[in-house]
Amino acid sequence: MEIMIIRHLGVNTALALLFAIVLACAVPARAAESVSQTAGDDAEARQIVEKADQVRFPSDGFQVDVSITTTGSGQDAEVRKYRVLSKGNTNSVVMVTEPASERGQILLMKGRDLWVFMPDVSQPIRLSLSQRLTGQVANGDLARANFAADYNPRLLRSEKIGNEEYHVLELIGVDRGVTYQRVLYWVRTKDFWPFRAEFYSLSNRLLKTCKYENFKTMEGKKRPTRLVMEDALRGGEQSVLEYGGMKLRDLPDKVFTKDYLKKLD
Repeated sequence: MEIMIIRHLGVNTALALLFAIVLACAVPARAAESVSQTAGDDAEARQIVEKADQVRFPSDGFQVDVSITTTGSGQDAEVRKYRVLSKGNTNSVVMVTEPASERGQILLMKGRDLWVFMPDVSQPIRLSLSQRLTGQVANGDLARANFAADYNPRLLRSEKIGNEEYHVLELIGVDRGVTYQRVLYWVRTKDFWPFRAEFYSLSNRLLKTCKYENFKTMEGKKRPTRLVMEDALRGGEQSVLEYGGMKLRDLPDKVFTKDYLKKLD
């Protein structure tokens, strides 16, 4: 009888060990499956943002002229013009072309580092991407339009507006050096055209909205040529950015150096 009890306990112990091993293997497998699913969702969101970036601007070196008209309550319209040279959406030069009194001022962006060079100042001044350039436009809106690199995207939902379907994404800044800490972004499902964006502060306060309009063919792709940025805190104040004269350019890395800026035309 004693031998039979020991044998019985031995069988139970073996079964218990076997069950524990199977359970231990199954739990990581389920966890891996969950992680894989989450990673897949993030990958889809990132792909959407990357394709929308490619709609907005070429990935190769290019030049484009930008006119910004700012209006506000009881104020005359202010018009400022810029020429932007960009390469890979990571390096860019922004030159003021109007008003004539500010011609010669140049913004240089390398990665997310930004400086302004002024004719009467010997040393460049370091700026942040979130600082105001003019009206409702921040430095980063013109110097760095790289949502894919600056934000961790998440696909929130699909939304129908009129007869069109849109992806609605939440973009969270990769660090505090980006232009906005949080962005809600509407991208048309069928062709990845950007439609609308809402920009939020670190405290999650809505700062401004942006509408992407007037799509025209520039350098082989339909792109938004008009952006309307509206102040969410003060109604009636907006800046309209109009893009034109886009052309691809061979821009060697030396263009995006402090020593080269005085040679730019």
